[in-house]
Amino acid sequence: MYKKQVRLQKILCLALLGVSAMIFIYSLGIMTDLYDALYSTIRSAKNLDKSTVTGSRVYYDMQDFNKLFLKLSIGMILLCATLFVTNTHSRRKYYIGNYCSIALVSAGGIALTVWAHGQIEAFKAQFLAINFEELAEHAAKRKTLYTESTFWFDIHYLVFGLLVVGIILLIANAVWKRKLMKDEQALIAGGKETVA
Repeated sequence: MYKKQVRLQKILCLALLGVSAMIFIYSLGIMTDLYDALYSTIRSAKNLDKSTVTGSRVYYDMQDFNKLFLKLSIGMILLCATLFVTNTHSRRKYYIGNYCSIALVSAGGIALTVWAHGQIEAFKAQFLAINFEELAEHAAKRKTLYTESTFWFDIHYLVFGLLVVGIILLIANAVWKRKLMKDEQALIAGGKETVA
């Protein structure tokens, strides 16, 4: 039973590290279409309301969010790395450091998910308020990207959904590990009583 559990915990730790890397890549890509479509619509960064397309300031409004999102995604990678530093991925018996690492990854991941979801949904609503007729005219004149796609906003459901599933499985794995450790201690105690 321990072999299956140890194999599962290794897979979970690697998967969470992979999902954290995916969040980092997502933070790099979320502004791609907005830059291509909206950057040239703002005439002056000092006056964001002076634009050829009504509502295109969403590109500039997202800048601070995107910088923080990038930093937090790096922080999530570092939190997941603590699973390897504490040997949570391979340890047969968990110690306090393993539980602390699992708690940090879980709390950090849930906090990042809730914060990012709220921000991304708000910016998606702001993006959908753009005057797309003006954007189409601007794109035709300037030969820039025209898009009404909310793909980069919507994909966060998949990315953060994977993170939440990984966290739930990591916590379930820790509970399973704790049960196995208690059962093992009970067997050892029972064996000692028999010998005595």
